[in-house]
Formats: sequence, structure tokens, C-alpha cells
Amino acid sequence: MAFRCNRSTRRSTHLNPRLIALSLSVLLPSLATSIANVALPDVASGLGAPFADVQWVVIAYLLAVTTLVVGAGRLGDLAGRRRLLVAGTAAFTLATLLCGLAPDLPLLVAARALQGAGAACMMGLTMAFVRESVPVERTGSAMGLLGTMSAVGTALGPALGGVLVAASGWRAVFLVGVPLGLVALVLVIRVLPDPAPSPRRFDTPGTVLLALTLGAYTLATTAAGPWLLVVAAAGAATFVVVEKRVPSPLVAPSAFRDPGLVTSALVSTVVMTTLVVGPFHLSLALGLAPAAVGLVMSAGPAVAALAGVPAGRATDRFGTRGPVLVGLGGVVCGTAALSVTPASSGVLGYALPLVVLTAGYALFQAANNTAVMGDVPADRRGVVSGLLTLSRNLGLVTGASALGAVFAATAGDLTTASPADVARATHWTFAVAALLAACGLPLALRRVRQPA
Repeated sequence: MAFRCNRSTRRSTHLNPRLIALSLSVLLPSLATSIANVALPDVASGLGAPFADVQWVVIAYLLAVTTLVVGAGRLGDLAGRRRLLVAGTAAFTLATLLCGLAPDLPLLVAARALQGAGAACMMGLTMAFVRESVPVERTGSAMGLLGTMSAVGTALGPALGGVLVAASGWRAVFLVGVPLGLVALVLVIRVLPDPAPSPRRFDTPGTVLLALTLGAYTLATTAAGPWLLVVAAAGAATFVVVEKRVPSPLVAPSAFRDPGLVTSALVSTVVMTTLVVGPFHLSLALGLAPAAVGLVMSAGPAVAALAGVPAGRATDRFGTRGPVLVGLGGVVCGTAALSVTPASSGVLGYALPLVVLTAGYALFQAANNTAVMGDVPADRRGVVSGLLTLSRNLGLVTGASALGAVFAATAGDLTTASPADVARATHWTFAVAALLAACGLPLALRRVRQPA
């Protein structure tokens, strides 16, 4: 009997068709996020558009994912999660094809927005299926695998995009995702369970308010002026008031008190700092060539990808409380080390703390996602999965804008800044990031002290 249980456990995480379907549902949106950036110069020249306009190829996708992911998760709870995931995967795949065939920039941007809407369904619903896809005691391993696939997609995008652009032009960057999307669609239809939908009503006012608020915040940090932050703040305050009064809110008031969501946003903000500051520090402060910069930068995503599954197994074995604290401690220690390590220590002085940081992030993410999703009722798993994805995306957006601004302000004009100026800016930026990560420790301790 024990032997049969062990075999079943192994099948739950190895060659499990449901996990393969969920892994593709995470991999493809992550790949679509990072692979398009490298093609922007060729898109601009190929379509005869100014670079400022071409940036909307990236912004449209990010905006659609951020504004729709929570609503998509809740709609999945109410209308059927598998049904919405099928629709989202189909929309994503069709939009990917349209991106590769777009004759002009407006149609390409519109197709990217549709692709982002499909990605919102895929990213917002994936974690909600974990409880129906693996035994409870293997939940952490499944979450770790999904974190690995997200890291693989993010890391693979720039390298794969560069190869495809050089070989076949910018359209290949999008067309390569079509067959993978079709495979994901077939798997979602054939192997994923179909949980019963909730009979509750959809909160249209709350969904619209949240989408407008998140849209204003995203635009404020990516394309428009900071004045939109005032709009976002007003929208957020109005959203909270509305959610307290409607009978079936999009986001239950108790969700705002979940420390796991806030900590997830803080940690994602810190991780994004490595992607924003790293290239400038490695090239301008350490004097590395572009190829060497790319190689060192790939160490972070590679470690996150390799550590994801072991982090999930550690969560299954030890529970979520210890791994959350240990993972967050790794993020704090790695970031603090980057804030004080002198440039004279060379590449190893940057790479070793980066490895500690990203390994800690992998452990934190697997344990925290498992903890947040662990006691969620079945009829709210979609919206909570969407909130987890949203917290990560908001952290990435905030890290790119706010901590990027800290680096720019302390470095000065990068065209004339000395290596010492760039190193000093790196230290200041990571010092701020370390403080942000440390702010997550009281929140993590609060979750640890909650009853199991």
C-alpha cells in the first residue's frame, strides 16, 4: 500500500498532464512579457513607426494583464474556471498569431492588448487549479514548479527573442508562440477538472473601479505623468468603500488584511531592482562587455528556475511558515549585501549576493503562494489566484519605476557618470530595496503567529 502511495505521489509532480497544462499556462504569458522587448527596434524600423509609439507594444500587454487579472479570476469562480481558462488560452493564441501577421502598428498594439487579456485569464486562474490537480501534501511542489516555469519564461524571452529576430525578423518572436498556445489549449480542454461555478453575482462596479485604478497606476509608472497616481489613489479609496457595501464583492474585505499579498508585492519590487540596476552596474561600474552583462544577468532567473521545485518540496516537508521566513531572510540578506559590496570585488561580488537573493525569492514565492491559497474556499480560489498575480505584477511595475528613479537620481547623467558614481547609485538603490524587503518581515511574522 505504501508503495502505491509513493508512486501516486511521484506521478502527482512528474509527467502529470494537469501540471503540464498549468505550467504552459504560466510559461506562455511570462515568455510573451519578456520576448517582445528585444524586438522593439526591429518593429520600429519594419513598420516605420517612432520608438515612442512602438513602446505601446509592451505597455498594451502589461496594461491588459494588470487591469483584468483579478476580474478574470473572479469571473472564473462564477462562470467556471476551466471554461474561462479555455477562452483565455484561445484568445491568447489567436492574438499571438495576429501579432505576427499585423500589417501596421495600431493593429499590432490592439493584438497585444487582446493577448494580454488572454494572459490575464491564464495567469489569474492557474494557481486556482492546483488544489484540484495534486494531492494536498504536494501543493508546495506544484507551486514551486509554477514559479520555475514563470522564471524560465522570463529568462528565456530575451535570449530566444534575439535569436529569432536575427534569424527571421520580428514577426517570428510572436509566431513561435502559436504552436505552444495550441498545445496548451488542447491540454486545458482535455485534462483540467471543471469545478462547479459559484452561484454568487459578479461585482461589475467593483471590477470596473479596480480596472480603472490599476490602469491609472500602470500608466503613471510606464507611459504617462505621475499625476495619474492621484487618480489611482482616489480610485483605490473609492473601490474600498464600494466593496464594503456590495453584497457579493469582487475582493472580500478580509483579503486586504492578508499579509501574504502585501509581502509578495514588496518582494517582487525588490527582485525587479536587479533587472533595472544590474545592466548599468555591470557595464558602467564593472566595465563588462554586453555579452558578459547578459551572462551575469541570466544568473538570477536561472537560480530562480533551478530552485523553484526544491523550494516547493521544502514547503511540503516543513510547512509554509519556516520557508516563508527563510526565503524572505535570503532576499533581505542578498539585497543588503548588494548595497555594501564594493565594485572592487568584481563580478563575484555582485553575482553571489544575487544568487542568495533569487534563491530566497524562489523559496518565499513557493511557500507564500501555498500559504495564501491554502485555506481559500473553492468558490474564491480564482479571485485570490488573480490577487496573487496582481501583487507580483504591481511589485514589478513599482520596482521598475520607483527604484529605477532612485538609481537615476543618485547616478546623475549616465552618459558622463564615472564608475564610482554608478557604483554609489547601485548601493543606494539596493539599500532602499533592502529596507523594503525588511518591511515584509513583520508581515511574515504576523502570518507565522496566526493559528494554523
